[in-house]
Amino acid sequence: MSLIAPESVEIRLGERSYRILIGSGLLGDARHFATVPAAASALIVTNTTVAPLYAAALRSALAGRYREVHVLELPDGEAHKDWPTLNLIFDALLARGADRKTVLFALGGGVVGDMTGFAAASYMRGVPFVQVPTTLLAQVDSSVGGKTAINHPLGKNMIGAFYQPQLVLCDLATLATLPPRELSAGLAEVIKYGPIYDMDFLAWIEDHTDALVGREPAALAHAVRRSCEIKAEVVGQDEREAGLRAILNFGHTFGHAIESGLGYGEWLHGEAVGCGMVMAAHLSQRLGGIDAAFVERLTALVRRAGLPVVAPALGAERYLELMRIDKKSEAGEIRFVVLDRPGSAVVRSAPDAMVREVLAQCVGA
Repeated sequence: MSLIAPESVEIRLGERSYRILIGSGLLGDARHFATVPAAASALIVTNTTVAPLYAAALRSALAGRYREVHVLELPDGEAHKDWPTLNLIFDALLARGADRKTVLFALGGGVVGDMTGFAAASYMRGVPFVQVPTTLLAQVDSSVGGKTAINHPLGKNMIGAFYQPQLVLCDLATLATLPPRELSAGLAEVIKYGPIYDMDFLAWIEDHTDALVGREPAALAHAVRRSCEIKAEVVGQDEREAGLRAILNFGHTFGHAIESGLGYGEWLHGEAVGCGMVMAAHLSQRLGGIDAAFVERLTALVRRAGLPVVAPALGAERYLELMRIDKKSEAGEIRFVVLDRPGSAVVRSAPDAMVREVLAQCVGA
């Protein structure tokens, strides 16, 4: 990937504010970690796929700042976002006598970032951590905003904490090694920001989908930067999802049901979200927020990004059962992020009968 000069996006949360640094060739450069607290030791948490590619470069960059820099490789995949794998992080910290100043570095995708953040929030009731996301999905969404969690067999991301990192460092060069399926999964979270917040950005994505799929550096840089800007604006107003931040879950209620129903890892998170956005668009149309033409416009874009637009056949009652466990549900009532107009989203409930109609239209045989 050609060189992209670093740019910075600020997350403004008072004393918990931090920078998102976006550029290429960043993770091996010690200068970019100058604002991170120094300590006797650091732990890089990564996985078996990412470690051979980038762990040595990050370790070398941190060597002058920490007397000891350890690397922990976790098993790769959403199926391992659970208690046993989380405990491997605690085991490593305790075995090495890590103290409250030890800094954790999450080097990997959304699973690594979520689990490292949750471990940092929990170990000794809170130690510093840094996000170094290596997937498009993590760079544009999961590494930003302080949501940390693990999955439970009954629901995705149901056990976790809000805990902000010290820094998010998005090295765009890591996207060159991303498998095509993972790149498409990340595009789902990029697309999401258009219909819920910024129609100009949606039009830009439509014009540059081929460039994004083809990993054109300038297109990827703009997509990551604008996605982070939008998320920063939203999180800055609503850190703990009391209201506005919930709109970032567009497509996620349906998507999480797909992930849970199929078994974590069968579909990638972004694939489930992409299909979930199509389903949420159909629901939005039935609720009067958008017309059929906009549903088709969004569906066509999701398809062009290489994402599924037909949901798996889990059964309507199973979908409803899984969606009632969603974090937005209240007193057993499912709450959906829907579009009240193009570029604007709200959280609303919908009658089960209407949801069944959407499922009948969107679920495959």
